[in-house]
Amino acid sequence: MADDAYRFDRFLLDPRDRRLLRDGEPVDLNGRYLDALALLVREQGRLVTKTRFHDEVWRGVPVTDEALTQCIRTLRSRLGDDAGRPRFIETVPKHGYRFIADVVAPGSAEATLDEVPRATAARPSVREAVSRQGRAGMIGGGVAGLVGGLIYGFVGVLDPQQAGGSALSAILVIAALAMTLGLLGGAGVAFGIAASAFAPERRGLWGVVGGAAGGLLVGAVAKAVGLDAFDLLFGQAPAAITGAPEGAILGGAVGLGAWAAALRPASRRASTAIAGLVAGMGGALIALSGGRLLGGSLDQLADLFPGSRLRLDQLGALFGEAGFGPSSQTATASLEGLLFGASGVAAMRLAATRRIGEEPS
Repeated sequence: MADDAYRFDRFLLDPRDRRLLRDGEPVDLNGRYLDALALLVREQGRLVTKTRFHDEVWRGVPVTDEALTQCIRTLRSRLGDDAGRPRFIETVPKHGYRFIADVVAPGSAEATLDEVPRATAARPSVREAVSRQGRAGMIGGGVAGLVGGLIYGFVGVLDPQQAGGSALSAILVIAALAMTLGLLGGAGVAFGIAASAFAPERRGLWGVVGGAAGGLLVGAVAKAVGLDAFDLLFGQAPAAITGAPEGAILGGAVGLGAWAAALRPASRRASTAIAGLVAGMGGALIALSGGRLLGGSLDQLADLFPGSRLRLDQLGALFGEAGFGPSSQTATASLEGLLFGASGVAAMRLAATRRIGEEPS
């Protein structure tokens, strides 16, 4: 550890090397925001006035109070802090801010007692973070799949004239299938995005690439296994179901959504909404380019087996179509993308700022 580095909570702030680490993993901060955090940490427990921020961080460059407010908001986001229940940065209304977490100062016995080489300590921590966020994204994908499967089940299976046990069983089968696909897709995309932590310099870009690669792999494997299974069991299989291209586009869109959310730090809800909207546009792009997500794949299965009780014509009627046509597919694909992206990124963000059993940030 550098001689002038500070420890607090799970963070290490090294002003000389110009970086902030969380569990050994670099945290993205621009230069001025890093200076602001260093000033707060050095003055732990004491008020840092707005004037000091302007003089020591912006060094006389004229800026508005909104610039300082945005700086503090970003620092809280990166630290996993909450302005309403602060653990790190406390607001002193009309005056400034105070750093309230315990800080291990440079050179103290506590700082050097368990000192290990940073390169050795960082790798296990990064692997742990990737694993934690990947598992969280998998769960988020499973939740999205379950919700989507239930919606398609109730819309496509439940006949108002026949709401018996067989209809309920069919709904549960579709929900279970969709949840399984969501878990697999969520795992591939989330682990691909989370793996970008190994390349912190271009983390956003590698997150997009990793998400696309994970989605492509899962989509290709799922389609190959699915087609073989249908051909083995029924002697025929629907060719136009979700596969590698759809997985790559959706995975890349989720990665792009996560990157877009990180570029403009905000509340968890706002970040989730940003990621969901970008992934929703990815879903629409899939449908417009002739691909299919869950709804389109279910419609293909229903057409392949005329005796199937699953029909999505009711959704088509909402868009003035006789069946599950292009407008229906585009709308449902965008909603699927939104749900998948929002659920996955929200789960990954939660995992990045909280461990099991910790108080919510």
